[in-house]
Amino acid sequence: MSGSEVPTDVVGRAIRLLVLVGEHPHGITLSELARASGVAVSTAHRLVNSLCREGLVEFEPDGKRYKPGLQLFRLGQQAGQVYGFAGTALPVMQRVTRQTEEATLMSVLDGTRHLYVHYVDGPLPVGVRSDPGRHGPLHCTSMGKILMAFAPGDVRADLLDWVELTPHGPNSITDRDVLRAQVARAAELGYATADEEHHPGLRAVAVPILRPDGTVFAALSTAAPAFRRTMDDLVAMVPLLRSAAAELGVRLPAR
Repeated sequence: MSGSEVPTDVVGRAIRLLVLVGEHPHGITLSELARASGVAVSTAHRLVNSLCREGLVEFEPDGKRYKPGLQLFRLGQQAGQVYGFAGTALPVMQRVTRQTEEATLMSVLDGTRHLYVHYVDGPLPVGVRSDPGRHGPLHCTSMGKILMAFAPGDVRADLLDWVELTPHGPNSITDRDVLRAQVARAAELGYATADEEHHPGLRAVAVPILRPDGTVFAALSTAAPAFRRTMDDLVAMVPLLRSAAAELGVRLPAR
């Protein structure tokens, strides 16, 4: 759930709390939950305890923190199966990583951010880590740029107007005209890059996964430490990523 408006209905508030717990796998306190959600402490306590009873949230007495429950994990796994992220995407992504020897990542557009839905670790000692279920910014990641570039025209226009240009890495884009130019270039080339824009010392390249009707389903990326891969090295991997993306575009469920 995005935006600063606090839901007025009970279900909306409970969902807000559940999303916040899900975004804090190591736990979040009741006061932190109340503050982040804009829900009164007493209401937050009542609702999060209801979520605990359903197994969606787990309370850790020692640290007095709330964590994602097993039921939430189970639902997440079921959703992943519905979208084909595990059974269909994983073998293809593993094959890409075997050929690149670098991490392969997949993300989908989620509001004004992108959501990491799958990740395959590379075999080399120093690599890139990403946790499925976490969000990333659009303006300073290769997958974010490609998701904007291939989004429907009205969605792309809104994102380019409103996405926050928070500096995350040394080369983060903070000029909206520069972002527009890079997204237009990504649409033209069919791939996007990020050179130490999200994290220092990290480079990435991404391509779109398109459904048979031509709409974007997800983004597929190779990411690597800058000391090991130049941008030219990563761009040279684009044909491999495109081949994998074409296969996934046919095999992933059309939703």
